[in-house]
Amino acid sequence: MAGTSRHDRDMAVNAKRRLSETSDPVERLRLQCLTRGSSGIKGLSRAFRILDDDSSRSLDLKEFLKGLNEYGILMERQEATALFQHFDRDGSGTIDFDEFLTTLRPPMSKARREVVMQAFRKLDKTGDGVLTIEDLRGVYDARYHPKYQNGEWTEDQVFRTFLDSFDSPYDKDGKVTKDEFVNYYCGVSASIDSDVYFILMMKNAWRL
Repeated sequence: MAGTSRHDRDMAVNAKRRLSETSDPVERLRLQCLTRGSSGIKGLSRAFRILDDDSSRSLDLKEFLKGLNEYGILMERQEATALFQHFDRDGSGTIDFDEFLTTLRPPMSKARREVVMQAFRKLDKTGDGVLTIEDLRGVYDARYHPKYQNGEWTEDQVFRTFLDSFDSPYDKDGKVTKDEFVNYYCGVSASIDSDVYFILMMKNAWRL
């Protein structure tokens, strides 16, 4: 199926290399997240969500700096403040949470996005926009998994582990939304230069 751990390793190596080559603050933050693999951006979003006490889905500078620090992002205060000001387009002193994460997500070409959505629709048997264990039955064959074959895991454990690979390490709920799926593949896409190769990989992984 999807070689998630290999992609994560490739992505981390690629992101570390590019980190030493760029001075753009948005790109530097994006790459620092991607050094943690494809769920790195989601992990940062969770750190911010915890700080959003009033559920306003916005962050002030103090919360922004604290979130970066708690997630272990290495950035000088001056650079982090400049980054905050970049996102605070209206000068209100706060940044919109969703807008920030959308901007941070690595860009994907239209062709790549289309093949990612094809894969999501194939997996989303119930058509409710969320992938669960029930969706995977009949689409993903757990019997080929080595831990199922040696009796270590049940079919449901194989499915759950598969779903967890798309989730942040700190927020595994057994459900993968369309956004989480796209976020994951935005991360994978960032480590693959060729559209042709990315599309071929997706088609082979999901038998599209």
